[in-house]
Amino acid sequence: MENFIKIKRSKEEVNLLSPLTWAYIGDSVYELYIRTKLVNETNQKPHALHISSIKYVKAQSQANILKKIENILTEEEKEIVRRGRNTENHHLPKNANVQEYMYATAYEALIGYLYLTQQNERLQQILTSSVDET
Repeated sequence: MENFIKIKRSKEEVNLLSPLTWAYIGDSVYELYIRTKLVNETNQKPHALHISSIKYVKAQSQANILKKIENILTEEEKEIVRRGRNTENHHLPKNANVQEYMYATAYEALIGYLYLTQQNERLQQILTSSVDET
């Protein structure tokens, strides 16, 4: 996945960002990936696309994905996930339990971190594995 928006931070600067910042951008990157995949692979109308995308982007699904792909993560990626999972978040989930929400945040943090550090090949591998796991 080639970045179409110029990232102006070095890896060292990205490492200093909050894991919630990684998750913030990771949420968008993952949702764009899913939406693009659905548009490419189906002929659904927008409302049906939205309904289809929910099964991938809801917290419970993201938490399950992370648990299933943990065995393919590098030690660095596992550390990113740990930081994302353990970050204090004052948001209360409405459609997931706290543990699912923590794991979903960790997954989004991983996606955001890979995106921000421009590890595009690895990001593509993780995203592809993620969708294969749902």
